[in-house]
Amino acid sequence: MTNVVSIDQLRDVVGREIAVSDWIEVSQSIIDEFAEATRDAQWIHVDTERAARESPFRDSAGRRCTVAHGFLTLSLLTVLIENCLRVAGVQAGMNIGFDRVRFVAPVPADSLLRGRFALAHLEDVPGSVQLTWLVTIERQGEMRPALTAEWLTRLVL
Repeated sequence: MTNVVSIDQLRDVVGREIAVSDWIEVSQSIIDEFAEATRDAQWIHVDTERAARESPFRDSAGRRCTVAHGFLTLSLLTVLIENCLRVAGVQAGMNIGFDRVRFVAPVPADSLLRGRFALAHLEDVPGSVQLTWLVTIERQGEMRPALTAEWLTRLVL
């Protein structure tokens, strides 16, 4: 469920986790499409037959498998935050960048992921606000996160 908040409400929750997305599946077809779009078709991502024989990565059932690109996992941040949070009165949102990104654990094909978003900082900028998010992407059934990041976004008012 998407939580709709105002900029003033965001000011009141700086320093706290404020949103958790629904789970989304990272299927082999999504991995293949990402590989095609980025021209990164390394076998560990797209060759399911070879991965079943040689992959150092295993799915939750212990089978050797392909894994998602780290950048694919990172690129899901937008869809994950939009799944659970909308800020009222915003004309546009922009990705400003990252101060820290860590690919903590692999994401086997067909994994379910969700995002957890804590608002670390909110800064007024002329005509907009800049937000610093502490983000964790979790893989269902795993203790270690798949990704952690400090994500900078700007909301144009």
